[in-house]
Amino acid sequence: MAVRPSARAAVVGALFCIGLTPVVPAVAAPAYPSSDQVTVSPDAVLGSDGSVTLSGTYRCTDPGAVFVSAGLRSGDTQQSIGSSRAVCDGAEHTWSSKDTPRYLALNSGGPAEAEVSLLRLDTSGGLPMPQPLVVQHQAVTLNPAG
Repeated sequence: MAVRPSARAAVVGALFCIGLTPVVPAVAAPAYPSSDQVTVSPDAVLGSDGSVTLSGTYRCTDPGAVFVSAGLRSGDTQQSIGSSRAVCDGAEHTWSSKDTPRYLALNSGGPAEAEVSLLRLDTSGGLPMPQPLVVQHQAVTLNPAG
């Protein structure tokens, strides 16, 4: 004999009224580590024209618009080296950014710090805003091209 939905609701309601809560097995959300990753090579290239090339790898699964954004810091000055669209399919990909920093004195190479981010454009508020998925800081050595 099938129990009608209204009768089932009445039984559940009565159990709540007398303080008995029907037991429903709890299912915990799986605790997966973030699959978003970004790396930067510790060896950066300083071109004879003053350009800097940073490179590395990334992996992401976000279905939205995601970018790999790279920057370089030397002393107290930081500057963007560029960004590019990421392919977020769960596979590892390589990235490379090249730019000529206008505000960094990098004539002879040497140590610097790179910051690379995977940024997702969050459009939930109407205006696209960058949201960091993962950020990697790495000490790099600027090696003359050759």
